Amino acid sequence: MKKNPLIYVVDDQEAIRSTIKDLLADESYETKTFDSAEALMDDLRQARPDLVLIDIWLPGIDGVEALTEIKALHPELPVILMSGHAGIDVAVKGIKAGAADFLEKPLNLDILLGKVRHHLHLLPEAKRTNGTLQATSRSSGPGSHGASMGLSKRPQRTLAHNAVLNGVGLLSGRPTGIIISPAPCDTGIVFRTLDGVTIPCSILALEGLDRIKKPGGFTANSTVLTAGGRRVRTVEHLLAALHMAGVTNASIKVDEEIPNIDGSAADFCRIIDQAGIVEQDKLSQEVVIHERIAIGNEIPEEKHIYAEPFDGFEIVMRVNYPAPIFEQKFTFNPEAHSFSKEIAPARSFNTFENIDQAQKLGLAGSGYLNSHIIIHDGKVINTRLKYDDEFVRHKILDLLGDLYLLGYPLRGRVVANMTSHGLNQELAVKIQNTMSSEPAV
Repeated sequence: MKKNPLIYVVDDQEAIRSTIKDLLADESYETKTFDSAEALMDDLRQARPDLVLIDIWLPGIDGVEALTEIKALHPELPVILMSGHAGIDVAVKGIKAGAADFLEKPLNLDILLGKVRHHLHLLPEAKRTNGTLQATSRSSGPGSHGASMGLSKRPQRTLAHNAVLNGVGLLSGRPTGIIISPAPCDTGIVFRTLDGVTIPCSILALEGLDRIKKPGGFTANSTVLTAGGRRVRTVEHLLAALHMAGVTNASIKVDEEIPNIDGSAADFCRIIDQAGIVEQDKLSQEVVIHERIAIGNEIPEEKHIYAEPFDGFEIVMRVNYPAPIFEQKFTFNPEAHSFSKEIAPARSFNTFENIDQAQKLGLAGSGYLNSHIIIHDGKVINTRLKYDDEFVRHKILDLLGDLYLLGYPLRGRVVANMTSHGLNQELAVKIQNTMSSEPAV
């Protein structure tokens, strides 16, 4: 019978140890707690858990110092650092020393669970043969899963140099900017606010996640991530550019909002290309679709979206809106199409009436005016289209960004009909949920 994963928790505060232990017990994880790094190291010389959660600020040996000793004993053991006081410099030091991830205190328990599941999925599954611990790749077959983690044939990738972009926030209308920096293997895409809060690119960090209760139950005009009392808004176009560039690891310094130049992803592609991309010495993971995963009623008159098995990655998108859009269809496959030339330049669009109403309600800043195709009385009134079907191409752009909230590229086909960010995000949540339980036996 398969044993439940064993997780070690190291923190000098008893209340935190108890909270994490109770949370993990509810998820059927075995847990052992320690109040110091010294006690942990004594145990690790005799045993090997599946995951370690350790606070940075500990009496005696601190978490970063302990990390070096842990990796010397068990190089493949994933270690998640925790801290309520560490700045970006300490977190980066920990990641460079071999930490698998970083959690900001006060702990968001949903994010903690998400990271635990994430790193246990990546963990080589240990088995003993003639008394020797050997590692085999962990992957899940179809079973009762709609999706599972699988090993990609492609290496992990990060930027070669920093990439910088300044602009205006879509929702705030204020000047803002980003610095995208290289990051080590297994870091993932992470946002870091000016005051040091780490926000993971994860569906579990999605603002409004608790409102996704049923298909069509949540709508969103943009994609917003939140953690530690901070948030970063309008991440979707940047994530789409990173997704299609194959960047799996990056640290993004940001204020509250990603700059929105012209409502497309063209400038993000440009700065990523200028910074350059390097392949890293570890293969990446991917989310593999095994069974059809669907949201909505699959009829032309209603919004719907589904993912299905496919040997590769492809998006089939259809829209049908009033003039001047009408029905448009586009199938995007990165093996056959250029994202930077055919999808990234496609801009956001909305009606003049919707934008005007949003601004009167204080829900939109002046950033809308120069970053949208504006429609009024059945006509585009502020610009010339880059493509006759620019509208459906932009819907693909948004979907590519929202799908990257899974944290990994997707192996599968996604078919979408007039989707919104809310519907895209519901699909990502449903895919994530299919990977959260063990397959049936």
